[in-house]
Amino acid sequence: MAQVETVRGSIDTSALGRTYMHEHIFILNTEMQQNFPEEWGDEDDRVADAVAKLRALAAQGVQTIVDPTVVGLGRYIPRVQRIAEQVPELNIVVATGCYTFTDVPFYFQHRGPALNAVMGAEVPDPMVDLFVKDITVGIADTGVRAALLKCAIDAEGLRPGVERVMRAVAKAHHLTGAPITVHTHPESKTALDVKRVMCDEEGVKPERIVLGHSGDSTDLDHLTELAESGFILGMDRFGLNVNVSFEERADTLVEMCRRGYAEQMVLSHDANCFFDWMDPALKDMMPGFDYLHIEKEVLPYVREQGVTEEQITAMLFEVPRRYFENVSTY
Repeated sequence: MAQVETVRGSIDTSALGRTYMHEHIFILNTEMQQNFPEEWGDEDDRVADAVAKLRALAAQGVQTIVDPTVVGLGRYIPRVQRIAEQVPELNIVVATGCYTFTDVPFYFQHRGPALNAVMGAEVPDPMVDLFVKDITVGIADTGVRAALLKCAIDAEGLRPGVERVMRAVAKAHHLTGAPITVHTHPESKTALDVKRVMCDEEGVKPERIVLGHSGDSTDLDHLTELAESGFILGMDRFGLNVNVSFEERADTLVEMCRRGYAEQMVLSHDANCFFDWMDPALKDMMPGFDYLHIEKEVLPYVREQGVTEEQITAMLFEVPRRYFENVSTY
């Protein structure tokens, strides 16, 4: 049986159990937190709060979360390790990659392909080697290995920096076998850009890619087109009922199950324990946006609408396991 990396080490994919495929623990602007730490407060208190919230999630029967927090989102593995050791009943799977809607981080702007014109030849992208190292050796000196790759494309579209990261992620995928998750903006149909760049041009198979935030769309024909192409759809923002209501999200899931795509969808919240990209008052206005919403509200609702236990098992157990089955081991 295949193995998958977690924060506490390798496990058999059969041990993933009930899996939420897109949850964060902390999303931070690290530079702001280091220089203006007042809002963050006490490190031990933040860790204790995360431990309590993740224990509550595990008490619902969730055995694994995938945390796609990468460069650009404030990834800091030693803190996640502290939390994982205190919640041994929950597997935490982490990612490598780069999160940007526009340009690559300044660190990369004058390295790699940016030097092609100066050098008069194609210069390899250093991102590829960094991503591969995170997967095959480990992240920094933590010993924790990433199990998947992450990139993003949002309403800004296929900006040059976004495309560069996409191609670096695709190359690292081919070198490691690690699967991919992509933050997408369904309203702009950016998954079609993912298909062209990563699949048609870079040769990644659609079934190795989760299209994150597909559940932000109620365009059933568009979602059906993506599922027919082979992608896994991330119905992963339950509780974030801002532009899409609870009923719209849940009814979209119900209809996609009715159309026969339960085996190409995964569920999650995209929740977190602390998120410094918005005023705390805004998060207070979304009381249902937490790790517990799917079990408490979503599953009872979709069951009433005809989604079967077999379909729920597919989305929470079978699709995540299949997604990680082909991860290369070293």
